[in-house]
Amino acid sequence: MSGVGIGVAGLAVLFVLLALRVPVAFAMFLVGLGGMAILNDLPSALSLLASESFSVASSAELIIIPMFILMGNVATESGMSRKLYDSAYAWIGSIRGGLASATILGCAGFAALSGSSVASALTMGRVSLSQMNRFGYSHRLSTGAVAAGGTLGILIPPSTGFVIYAILTRESIGRLFMAGILPGIMLVALFVLTIWLIAIFRPADAPAGERTTWRQKWQATIGAAPITLIVILTIGGIYLGVFSPVEAAAVGAGLSVLFGFTLGEMTVSKLASAVMDTVATSSTVLLILIAASVMGPFLALSHIPAAVGDFLTGLDIGRYGVLMLILLSYLVLGCFLEGFAMLVLTMPIFFPVIVSLGFDPIWFGVVVVLTLEMGLITPPVGINVFIVKSVARDVALIDIFRGVFPFLLAMLAAVALLILFPSIALLIPQTMFG
Repeated sequence: MSGVGIGVAGLAVLFVLLALRVPVAFAMFLVGLGGMAILNDLPSALSLLASESFSVASSAELIIIPMFILMGNVATESGMSRKLYDSAYAWIGSIRGGLASATILGCAGFAALSGSSVASALTMGRVSLSQMNRFGYSHRLSTGAVAAGGTLGILIPPSTGFVIYAILTRESIGRLFMAGILPGIMLVALFVLTIWLIAIFRPADAPAGERTTWRQKWQATIGAAPITLIVILTIGGIYLGVFSPVEAAAVGAGLSVLFGFTLGEMTVSKLASAVMDTVATSSTVLLILIAASVMGPFLALSHIPAAVGDFLTGLDIGRYGVLMLILLSYLVLGCFLEGFAMLVLTMPIFFPVIVSLGFDPIWFGVVVVLTLEMGLITPPVGINVFIVKSVARDVALIDIFRGVFPFLLAMLAAVALLILFPSIALLIPQTMFG
């Protein structure tokens, strides 16, 4: 069997293992090691595993992941994340659809702390669903807004998705963080517009909330000031060159702990819980990255990336046609695979094609991460949908999927705008780095 044939067989085995619910990292370890042993020999495969495991685990850049995850966990444990929602609710909750819009804004603010879509959906689901239910929001809109708003965690910096993309492609983490700002704001605006349209055409689904006084508005805004300051310092510090992304992560995590204890919202037991959650999540991500470093050489040795590149470029459909095929493949894979798994599996194959076609790799990173977001709310996997279901136990799963459909259309519109106007993603990185 040729190298390409062995590579195809390895990918087939990988998808079978994933279908059997084998954890992504372990499935990639088995296929990568087995493939390397077949194409080369077992001692070299084991040597690769040892060297790559040490190389990935000792990478200084990876400290960004646990630091930003810790920052988000501390914000959740200390109640700072709820204050983001309370501030948005105080200003816009009294208009039709305002509670759902406040949920989107709260998710956006929390995303700027945690970089985790699952954490954003879970946290805001606990905070906002009860409020929307109290005022008679339709279950479709309330759960759909939480599930869709949670996807902002992978796009708005600091984003774990951008960190993994940068490590896999050797692009600048700082540039990717900056590239995600304007698309993130654009997607928030599109989500709010979606809610506004629903409130116009189906007003019973999105009733108005309670009115708040100016004093309540300012009190809520002041309550959200610490978390806002952390976001401004970390992201602004990266943009101005005061911090590297690694330093910004440490500063953000340290400030979140400091503010938590200073404001009396954090306890030692809550901090311990936040640390344990951080360790568990970071270990999962790190294991997937190590597995990807084993799987990558196997794919390269089998010449799968070159074969796919030759096939795509030989279709004679133009570079945007190739781009559409790649994005379509992400949408299809998103129905079955988790986002990080798609990144580590596909980047060694698709990234060389994108570079050879002359697309900007930073721009492509934003487009890919935005496309991966859709996988978080598409059936049958839709991780964020299941997270919201765990909070809203009385809502049928099919109703949550129906609720996210209008937001999926908004995300498709965002992808289209990024393709038509690449400067949306590239403007800030270009002003930062020249």
